[in-house]
Amino acid sequence: MMHESVRIHPTAIVEDAVRIGNDTRVWDGVHIRNGASIGRDCIIGEKTYIAYDVVIGDLCKVNANVYLCAGVTLRDGVMIAAHTVFTNDLLPRATDPDVQQLRSSAPDAATLSTTVGRGATIGANCTIGPGLQLGEFCMVGMGSVVTKDVPKHALVVGNPARLTGLVCACGELVARVAADGKMPAGPHSCKCGRVITAG
Repeated sequence: MMHESVRIHPTAIVEDAVRIGNDTRVWDGVHIRNGASIGRDCIIGEKTYIAYDVVIGDLCKVNANVYLCAGVTLRDGVMIAAHTVFTNDLLPRATDPDVQQLRSSAPDAATLSTTVGRGATIGANCTIGPGLQLGEFCMVGMGSVVTKDVPKHALVVGNPARLTGLVCACGELVARVAADGKMPAGPHSCKCGRVITAG
């Protein structure tokens, strides 16, 4: 049973053994697979797919048309903007090497997990590679392709995504990468009063 404060659009598909926390809203066309867990006060945008056993913390915003594959964990306060795709397969093939039968979609040794840290933001139209750790309060610029771990408070952009600066928990840019590609020595003060150190 889900709490009466949970709002699920009539067109959403919520499979068995899904846990959804109080005051979470699930919009139209969403598909949440068996065993997924979503925390309290979340928004799951229209036409988003959440694979089996995905874990989403409290106070998360997952916007429209997001694909969260098996093995993804979003910590509390994460924002995933529209049309972002997570991947989990290190060796993606449709069939066996002899092209005689389809490969199983069940997780195997080549299926890697990804964790997005507390308070992180991933911009629209991003692709997140398999087996990555995205640090707390990091920010991934829109359209980026993330192929390696992202440190906490890092701002990364591009294809492949590269470090360009540090962002505060409030979202403000507090430092830019120097010409040599290195982060200036910290700590860095934000106008909101927080002090940020590189991850």
